[in-house]
Parts: sequence; structure tokens; C-alpha cells
Amino acid sequence: MSEFIITGIGKKIKEIRKDNGRKLTEVAQAADISKGLLSKIENGRTVPSLPVLLSIIKALKLRPDDFFAALDYEKSQTYIHKSAEQLLPIKKEEENKGYKHYSILDKVFKNFRIESEIIEVLPGAYRKKLYNNTYQFRHVLEGSLQFHLNQEVILLKKGDSLLFDGHLEHLPLNETDQSAKMLAMYFYHNK
Repeated sequence: MSEFIITGIGKKIKEIRKDNGRKLTEVAQAADISKGLLSKIENGRTVPSLPVLLSIIKALKLRPDDFFAALDYEKSQTYIHKSAEQLLPIKKEEENKGYKHYSILDKVFKNFRIESEIIEVLPGAYRKKLYNNTYQFRHVLEGSLQFHLNQEVILLKKGDSLLFDGHLEHLPLNETDQSAKMLAMYFYHNK
């Protein structure tokens, strides 16, 4: 199975669920899994085990062969092109207020995975500090942010970039009266 199919499973689950007007909680309950796990699967943060995947497919009221037939099989390419219309809003598992995430790319290679998104941080946005097993690159596209990295606060304005180890606690805050946008890139090493 190609890496595209593996990462595309969650996106297809989300697409089918939304096309049928069903809520995340409803499908998670019908599949007998947590809402958080289903959110992680839909957003490509984890790959479901076969029993969990079959349970979700059943909760979506589909037959497995119909689900897999609906997956797109990407041909080998020398490049990936995404139009602005293809940016997908994603909901993160963590509780937050005022953060909007739009997926640009999620690509698995032999030894690493790269994920990129646009993050919009609204004035007064707040969430808990995060840490994860990635290296991260941030580039501010609009506005300015106060980027908390462990005990430091780094002022980032339009055009500024930051590369850091995701194991450090981090949090972008917007204490201005205008929205800020940044490109976020996550680099995962596959052992």
C-alpha cells in the first residue's frame, strides 16, 4: 500500500463523514472509539489499526470495498502541486481558542515525514503550550506574534522565520488587534 493511501485514509474518512452531515462525536460513538482518536485519524496524526478502521467504516454505513474503492490512488510524481482551493481546514485535538489550521501538505518519505499548514492566530487566541516529536519551521506571512519557546518570548513579525526542536514547549500568541498568519512546517524522523 502506498504511503499516499495510508495518509489519505483519514482525509477520506473526514470527507465522507462531512458529506453525510455527521458529527465527529456521532461517528466516534458508533465506532466505539474516542472522539480524540477519530480526530487524530482524520487529521493524519495517527493511522488506525485494521479493527478500528473497519469499525469506523461500519459507523460510516459503508462496506469496506466501497470505502477503499473511493480512495484516490496517486501516481508517482516528481512534484506535488496544491491550489489555494485545496487548502483543507483541520481541527486539532487540543483545546484552543482562536487558532485556525489549514493543511497544505502531508507527505511520507522513506525516512521522514513532512507536514505543512497555514496557521491563523486571531487576536486574543489562547491554548496550552505544546511539545511534540518534530523539528518545526515557522514563517510569519501576516501580522506579528509573540512566540513562547520554553521560558523565552520571541517577537516574530511579517517575514520573520523560526526553526526549533518541537520537544521544547512552544506557543504562538497574538496580543495585537489584527489577525496573524504563519506557515508551519513539521519534520518527523521515521526510525
